[in-house]
Amino acid sequence: MAAYQSVSVHGGVANADPHGLVMMLLDACAERLTIAAGCIERRDTVRMAKLLHSCVTILAELRGSLNLAAGGPLAENLSSLYDYMIRQVLLANAGSNVSPVREVLSLLNEIRSAWSAIGPQVRSQGSVHPSQASAHAPA
Repeated sequence: MAAYQSVSVHGGVANADPHGLVMMLLDACAERLTIAAGCIERRDTVRMAKLLHSCVTILAELRGSLNLAAGGPLAENLSSLYDYMIRQVLLANAGSNVSPVREVLSLLNEIRSAWSAIGPQVRSQGSVHPSQASAHAPA
């Protein structure tokens, strides 16, 4: 099963456009946050730490993919939000506290909803353009 999932993920990445790649990262982070929340509640600190570390890596990747020059204030705000989310995940990890995880998951779901909503518009134009409020435009 793990081999199938690995092939499926790698195939999805290879065939995804920039918008789709961001969606995959958002989905992966949300999934890990959800599982980590359960780990905190079950006191499975080893798995929790691995999952939250993965979330920090994903959030850092999302933050690093922002095109601050083309994305303007939206990209700057997203950068600050991703930074805040990273700090909250680290806080959750340090204290085995589920509240920051749930807060980050809520924020991430809002970003995901907005990103999903612009998908058809971005894809119909063939590329991500800053005038469509896309801060994750390729640099």
